Formats: sequence, C-alpha cells, structure tokens
Amino acid sequence: MRVPFIDLAAQQAEVAAEVLPVWRRLFGTAGFIGGSEVDAFEREYAAFIGVEHVVGVSNGTDALELAYRAVGVGPGDEVIMPVNTFIATAEAVSRIGAVPVFVDVDEEHLLIDPDAVEAAITDRTRVIVAVHLFGQTAAVERLLSIADRHDIVVVEDAAQSQGASSTAGRAGALSRVAATSFYPGKNLGAAGDAGAVMTNDEHIASRIRNLAGHGSTVKYVHDHIGMNARLDAIQAPVLRAKLTRLDAWNAARGVAAARYGELLTDFEGVRTPTSRPGNTDVWHLYVVRVADRDRVMAELTAEGIGVGIHYPTPVHLTEAYAALGYTRGQFPVAETAANTIMSLPMFPHLTSTQQERVADAMRSAVVKSASAKSAVDR
Repeated sequence: MRVPFIDLAAQQAEVAAEVLPVWRRLFGTAGFIGGSEVDAFEREYAAFIGVEHVVGVSNGTDALELAYRAVGVGPGDEVIMPVNTFIATAEAVSRIGAVPVFVDVDEEHLLIDPDAVEAAITDRTRVIVAVHLFGQTAAVERLLSIADRHDIVVVEDAAQSQGASSTAGRAGALSRVAATSFYPGKNLGAAGDAGAVMTNDEHIASRIRNLAGHGSTVKYVHDHIGMNARLDAIQAPVLRAKLTRLDAWNAARGVAAARYGELLTDFEGVRTPTSRPGNTDVWHLYVVRVADRDRVMAELTAEGIGVGIHYPTPVHLTEAYAALGYTRGQFPVAETAANTIMSLPMFPHLTSTQQERVADAMRSAVVKSASAKSAVDR
C-alpha cells in the first residue's frame, strides 16, 4: 500500500459539488477580480479567526510583504525571525530592502526562542515575526511583552496554522497584524496560490488594500508605490467551501496525530512531537526526529511512503542569504534539527490503515538503519 504525503484530491472531491456551480457563475459573468465571493470569504474568515478585518491577497509571500510594509518596515530596517522557517518569511523582508535577522528556535517545539529574540534587538529593529510552524502557535504572549518594552511590532506568519490556537486566541488574531498562505497544501488551501492579511486595525487594513491594488483605492489615482497582489475571485468559493469544513478537518488531523503518537511510542531513535502548553495544534505537519534520517527517509520512500523535510537547510545557510555573513554552528538547535527532522504523511483523510502502514515501514526502516550502523561500527 502506497501512502501519499498529502491527498489534495480527496479535499477537492469533497467540495467540488459546492464549488463548481459558483465557478460556472463567475465564468458566466466574467467576475474574476474582487466581487461578492471575495467579500464573503473575507468576512467569514475574519469571523473564524476572530479579527475585524481580513484582506484576501495573491499569495502568502505577498501577504507577508504587505503586513511588513503596513506597519512601517522600510529599507535598512531589521526584522527578527526564526531561522527554521520557509524562505518566504525572509524573502518578503528582503523585497522591501529591509534586513532579516535570524535567531534560533527552542529545542522542544522548534519555534522561535523569545530569549534569543531579545538578545538580537537593536535600534534598527522594527518587527519580530512569530512563525506558527507545523500547525503550532508560537509564544506570542512573550514576544508581545518583549516588543512592548522596545516599541516594536509583532507580525504573525500564520501560513501553517489556520485554526490553531493558544490560550489568548486563534493564530492570526494574536498580534497587530498577521499574514497567511492558502497554498493548496495548507490546512485551508485554495486551488492555486492565495493568501490573506488579518488585523483589528482599520488603518492597517485600508493601507493593505491600497498597496495590494497598485497603491490605489480610486482607479488611476495612486497614493503609494504598491503591487498587484489581489485575491483571484475563483479562489474564494474554494476557500469558502473548505472553511466550513476546516474545524472538522483539523480535528481529524488531531486524531491522526494522536494515533501516530501511539503507533510510534516505543520506537527507539524516533522522537515524536509534543504540543506547547496551552496550544491547540492543527498538525499541518507531523514532524518526527530520527537518527540517521536520510537512510530512514530513503527506506520509506522506497516503500511508497510519502515523506518530506521541513526544512532541510536553515535559511541562514542558503546561498540566497550567504551575503549576510552568518556561519554554520551559529544556530545549533535549528541546525541539529535540520539533520534529523522528517515529516510523515498528514492530511484530514488519512486512514488508520494508512498510518499503520507508515508505522510498519518506519519500524522496518529504523531497524535496517540500526543494523547498518552496527555493521559500520564493527
């Protein structure tokens, strides 16, 4: 039995009967930009998250750039973020001409380390980015306390956490402004690229709408140098249909995560993830840490088990950011994790039979890895 890393076709099949009639209507009226479907999705997602304003945009990277720009990040400013993140978190900073400042993550959850953040603040720091990685929620309450003391802003990168929460509320509603991605593989995924910015600040929401529409709120009147970052109307009905199912789908991911925990509990050399106290995780990814990861991953792949690494190279060690001068060994927790982390299949329609197949293949792979290591040691 082959087990895919993610099964997007099952999600699309579940919403197709709801989405296709709306698509036909949109194609019939040629209503491709903005309109009632986008407006409705923004209202519904705002209610789901618990914020006043949601602005649908073209993708998660543009959402981050718009969020940074809306709170005043400009050329030369510094933006602190965890080094264990997708490159888009930093890329959106660089596109403004600002400077990403990387910090390490905590050893248990691989989320941004607040102590490391405080040590990295300078008089050029404008933003701390709380990246809600793997479906968890970062320690925003501590980051807000640090930000308040230094008169800087916390921006949430909520691309992997639609529906996740801490004791303070849902991810995306915990700070002044947040950005998210609706890339198809996210917990709430579109049928292509899409994203959003969330805020309770009407001024920020208005500025984002302006910037995302070429710096204009009145046709051919341009107040700022903006960008073309609008949400396509055809994505809105997909997102609306999936949003009504998101809590149930996230609950199914939670059941699958608990099942993995039971199936893998006695695997020597395999470390399963835990939730940060007070969090309700949505398990965008199920990330284990495995000794001899590359060999184990190769065995699983050969057995037809879809696996991934999130992420194999911390951002400071990518060629794109070599010019910043960071060196190997500077962020030991993230660098060590990058050599051991492996993401197992995780999606709402994952069955217990599929998970048992994954566990069996894991057991075989770990045993083979241990045997190979023993042979080398002899």
